[in-house]
Amino acid sequence: MEKRIDFRDQISKNKRKSFFLMMIVFIVLVFLGYIISFLFEPGYFFVIMVISIIFSIGYILVSYYKSDKIAIASVGAKKASYDRHKEYYHLVEGLTLASGMPMPRLYIMESPQINAFASGRDPKNAVVCVTTGALEKLEKRELEGVLAHELGHIATCDMRYMTLVAVMVGMIAIISEIFLRSLWFKGGSNDNNKGNAIFMLIGIIFAILAPIVVQLVQFSISRKREFVADASAVKFTRYPVGLISALKKIKQDSGVETRKVSKAVAPLFFASPFRNMTSTHPPLEKRIEVLERM
Repeated sequence: MEKRIDFRDQISKNKRKSFFLMMIVFIVLVFLGYIISFLFEPGYFFVIMVISIIFSIGYILVSYYKSDKIAIASVGAKKASYDRHKEYYHLVEGLTLASGMPMPRLYIMESPQINAFASGRDPKNAVVCVTTGALEKLEKRELEGVLAHELGHIATCDMRYMTLVAVMVGMIAIISEIFLRSLWFKGGSNDNNKGNAIFMLIGIIFAILAPIVVQLVQFSISRKREFVADASAVKFTRYPVGLISALKKIKQDSGVETRKVSKAVAPLFFASPFRNMTSTHPPLEKRIEVLERM
């Protein structure tokens, strides 16, 4: 018999794993900076760091503070009507009362696929959006499980956490690009010894691989956050069966095409809106298996 999982342990374990993965991204950033500072003059390294920090933080901050509006606009969602969608409102109101969270703004996206997402920089500026397919195809307890999952993302401030990771990943991508392009202008006049040539080769290989590695780590962090949100949903509802049933329906519904969704907002969704995009979401079977042991 498989060991039972306590949702509190599941939340703590995946938070620790997320932090560990984030530290890997930070270590890659530091090591890349060390290589560049070794190969170039300190002043040149300082210029690279300033440019990468300004570009990555500037871009991410705009996305961060406008994340709710960007996400809603990108999928063409409309504000949910209280009169027409009373059950939707009542379920979210009940969950926010039980969890002590402020009421998010509720939206609906036209799509036959069963799905939902949450966005916003903090619980006071959050939105929850569900597809018309979710409202039509899910039973009350199943819909409650999906909504509790989305509130779990809001409660743990996942947008804030993933923004920090995105800043570091963006910085690594920019630094690597500047470093590789600068090699065309650097020449080899003062670096003719064998040691520097080997170190330069290591730097080139690392600059090429670093953005790929940290993006894979970013995907892994995203998957861990999905497990945290699932466990948070169980914490809010104390009823994993509803969420399990919803995930099984999504699995059966996987052949249904969704409307066009930007890859930038796809990681926000309850389940991947693309059949071929599994990097940012754990397999549905794994999520079901973990929930069944709670």
